[in-house]
Amino acid sequence: MIVSTVFSQGKVTGTITDGTGSLPGANVQIKGSSTATSTDFDGKFTLNATTSTGEIVISYLGYENKTVKFTVNGGTANVGTITLESNSNELSEIVVKSTVVDIAKDRKTPVAVSTIKAAEIKEKLGTQEFPEILRNTPSVYVTKSGGGFGDARINIRGFNQNNIAVMINGMPVNDMENGSVYWSNWAGLSDVTSAMQVQRGLGSSKLATPSVGGTINIVTKSSDMKEGGSFSSGFGNGRNFKIQGSYNTGKLENGLSASVLLSQTMGDGYIPGTQFEGSNYFIALGYGTKDDKHNFQLTVTGAPQWHNQRSTASTIATYQKYGSLAEPNIRYNPDTGYLNGEQYNIRKNYYHKPVASFNWDYNINETTKLSSVLYASMGRGAGASATGGIGGNVYNSSVFLLPNGMVDYDKIQAWNNGTGSVFFNGANRTRTQIGGVYQNSSSTGRTGAGNTADPYVYNTTSGISQTSSINSHDWFGALINLNKKLSSTLTLDFGIDARTYTGYHFTVVNDLLGGGEFFDNNIASLKPAGRHLTSTYATNVQWNVFDKRDYDKISFNSTGKVRWYGAFTQLEYSKDNLTAFVQGAISQQGFKREDNFVYLPTDPLASTDYENILGGNAKAGANYNINEKHNVYVNAGYYSRQPFFNSVYPNNRSTVNPNLTNEKITGFEAGYGFRSRFFNATVNLYNTTWNDRYLKGNALPAGNGIAANTTYTEFTGLNEVHSGIEFEGSSNITDKFKVNAMFSYGIWEYKGNASVNAYYQADNTPVAGYTAATVYMDKVKVGDAAQMTASVGASYEVLTRVTVDANYNFNDKLYAGLSPTTFTSADNKGALQLPSYGLFDAGFSYKMLTGKNKDKSVNFRLNVNNLFDKIYIAESRTNIFADDNVSSNAAAGTYASNNRLYRGLADGNQVFFGFGRTWNFTLRYDF
Repeated sequence: MIVSTVFSQGKVTGTITDGTGSLPGANVQIKGSSTATSTDFDGKFTLNATTSTGEIVISYLGYENKTVKFTVNGGTANVGTITLESNSNELSEIVVKSTVVDIAKDRKTPVAVSTIKAAEIKEKLGTQEFPEILRNTPSVYVTKSGGGFGDARINIRGFNQNNIAVMINGMPVNDMENGSVYWSNWAGLSDVTSAMQVQRGLGSSKLATPSVGGTINIVTKSSDMKEGGSFSSGFGNGRNFKIQGSYNTGKLENGLSASVLLSQTMGDGYIPGTQFEGSNYFIALGYGTKDDKHNFQLTVTGAPQWHNQRSTASTIATYQKYGSLAEPNIRYNPDTGYLNGEQYNIRKNYYHKPVASFNWDYNINETTKLSSVLYASMGRGAGASATGGIGGNVYNSSVFLLPNGMVDYDKIQAWNNGTGSVFFNGANRTRTQIGGVYQNSSSTGRTGAGNTADPYVYNTTSGISQTSSINSHDWFGALINLNKKLSSTLTLDFGIDARTYTGYHFTVVNDLLGGGEFFDNNIASLKPAGRHLTSTYATNVQWNVFDKRDYDKISFNSTGKVRWYGAFTQLEYSKDNLTAFVQGAISQQGFKREDNFVYLPTDPLASTDYENILGGNAKAGANYNINEKHNVYVNAGYYSRQPFFNSVYPNNRSTVNPNLTNEKITGFEAGYGFRSRFFNATVNLYNTTWNDRYLKGNALPAGNGIAANTTYTEFTGLNEVHSGIEFEGSSNITDKFKVNAMFSYGIWEYKGNASVNAYYQADNTPVAGYTAATVYMDKVKVGDAAQMTASVGASYEVLTRVTVDANYNFNDKLYAGLSPTTFTSADNKGALQLPSYGLFDAGFSYKMLTGKNKDKSVNFRLNVNNLFDKIYIAESRTNIFADDNVSSNAAAGTYASNNRLYRGLADGNQVFFGFGRTWNFTLRYDF
């Protein structure tokens, strides 16, 4: 007699937490099978098992994977509450497999770090700009700048985003010519980000990146996410509307996987005249071999967009003029108006920057792993603005403003086509034709013969045109990293970093605004006759980035080429409670400039040789875990950073700067961490010294044998020191009530005085007879970012899956952006401190479970930012104190001095106010 037992099916249940709260969306999979599910909002899961015993593997972004055994009795197996070890700075192997991505590890990597997970980005970002999700991170200051879609900027520890390394899946994305990051080009990142990590200070990146202030690591979704998808739509004030859909196949039995996301967003903008439209696409394809030796990932993502802008910072008096003394019109936009009955803005940005990457991870054996990524980016687009003027008046001068402050573009068009007059220089002026054509040009001066009876009536007085400064590029790169475990305690990394970049820079005419032609006299080979152009090019997004269009170029036309070759290595020691590392990188950057506008084709300077400059970094650090709750760390590093492209070739000329020197950055840091079931906290101390900072100044004033606009100035000996303390903490008061807080206090100052030298534009030779001037910068505060920030936030689950949350963010010790050119006296007043401000945000979430097994959900989210409609100044472009004020309105001048909002500020300061109250609502279906 044969007895057999057949097991049909059972259920495995449990709850996943991180020790302080539930983990919704954690992946739970039966080991050795494709059976998997994810936890619900409360961290609970139910899994169908086809065997009576086995193991489940739990993984969640930012936590260590965990394997738990189960045994089914009576049809169920409850594994209870499973706590994942906090590893909030390491992405689980299911999400990130490549050692190319430099993700800091909690209680292991000795750097100051904060991690923002996808769930928080999805819930709280709403219609804010992508960098704004970092607003409650220590030592981070984010503003919307002019307020256009994607025009936000970010500072970390007082350093702007040109000095912050931004990495996407290990790929550097800072512009290779100037280090800039244009967030409008990455507007779709919020949709595809799995986690974003901010490493303040020199960071853990092995590359020789420009991370003076910090590194932002962004890890996108991968192809092998669990099967499922979502649809969502959202809307907010300013007629903001967004729709999005995504689907993931999960890893199929044949090893293939795919993930696709598409979205579209549009709106009028909070600021009048800042309409926008953007798309986003993300495609990831993957393949993993059954033996787990090879994993391949192909990812393509892009976010073509256009948006009108507010680029001009108005004075406080102007905001008051078009509002009131008590309530300035913070939305005033001096760049927008109406043309032919429709709203028109001459300032516009349009860009498409797709990025493709191919990752190959090869587990050679148990101790050796090779990770490689090949990537390419082709950016196409421009920023549109105004060119020309009328009798010295630009498009938003007072002669073209309507009583409500909007630009009268109809008046500009009438002047350009000869049907209207403009009042300037004391009389109504009219325009005459040149050769039967109303001619526009890029000059605001007058180049033709004038009327001797009235020297202001010149038939070549420029009209006003819309032109675009094209900044397109082709960028290709490769990162290869070999990770070798030398012993049970030592691991060696070695890799190479190669990049090549070509930037295309020129200007085209978009709209003659009624003019008949555009006269350009900038091509050396066509002087003095110049060119008469009638061709115009629409400000449309170029979807086909492989199409290199042939434009009629004006004003300037140059190509910048950058070659980067680097090597890096890291040796890490890890045993018991101690982890230590030493790291080094070296890179050679080569810079080449081509210019057939300024130079004749036969001129050697029309195409230069590569100017090669060496740079690199060295870093070391150690972390010691005192016990399971306490850890301490220290790190130190030194960077020798090559100058940017415009420092090598200053003033848009092809003569190499004779005074090239690398910038030197030295950083020291120490920190303490505390982890418990109910409370987590970190404290960091830092000191960063930035020496030999390059800064270019303005031209010398005309006179004493110097012609106007033929010189430029440079600063030498410009040094900064940034020191401070940071705190970050979170706690679960109860299972339903969570609190988080942060505090940072910085002392960011210039160190020592600097010198200003003057050079001729044509050949970079010193200006004859000029004596270097001293600028008195010692102890002057570094501007453009709040040196003291604090926030406290809380969330409370009032009912099952119904949560309300709120956050208060405070900013103080915020100084105006300043130019050292104004500090020519030893008794200067220093940096202008702007008034402090605090903002209160609130949110509401509800998740409704649906589907037969409650494995689907409908999610509702409401965000209200700046709930109390606080009026505040987010940044100032000028540094004018109240007692220096010369106001066109005496009452405004008094008000600017005495009112709390403007105390100490002259009403002549050019500022951007922050946004008032904004809101957005999102509805999402997950399946």
